[in-house]
Amino acid sequence: TRRFRDTLAGDALSLEIASGVLVALMGASGSGKTTTRRMVAGYEPPDAGRVLLEGTDITNRPPRASGLGRVFQHYALFPHMTVQENVAFGLEARHVPKQQRIAQARQALANVGLDGYGERRVQALSGGEQQRVALARALVIEPHVLLLDEPLSNLDPMLRQSTRDELREILHRLQVTAVS
Repeated sequence: TRRFRDTLAGDALSLEIASGVLVALMGASGSGKTTTRRMVAGYEPPDAGRVLLEGTDITNRPPRASGLGRVFQHYALFPHMTVQENVAFGLEARHVPKQQRIAQARQALANVGLDGYGERRVQALSGGEQQRVALARALVIEPHVLLLDEPLSNLDPMLRQSTRDELREILHRLQVTAVS
């Protein structure tokens, strides 16, 4: 449960998601979808209840220690870094050795169809390619669950459909549990 003054953003939500499943939270603007994802990720503390991941209470863990990957609506890519550096960023924060970071970043880029894009600048990429870089960055840390906050909203309708199909295929192939 999450309340903002007089507004109830989540009311005793209980949801159990099987491993490898893609779940889409749907509702009108302001219905609590983003708040729910933020509570799961650790950015927003629930007023009541707990967040469990594989039986472990992660309610009070900071986002970086939650074991979750996130793809934000605006991707949050770093313009001063190459594609590969963006993807490897989470691994560097986890003190993964450089050669291992590079190898894992390259594999993550290959997993999302961007093999060979590592040295490019993010500003040189299309919207769909930037979305896949953000996805690779979230997946490279091998999260237990991937949270997607409207990751396709910045794309034009034609690109949104093809990217949604690619995203679904990637998540299914990698057997990633995701909440969108």
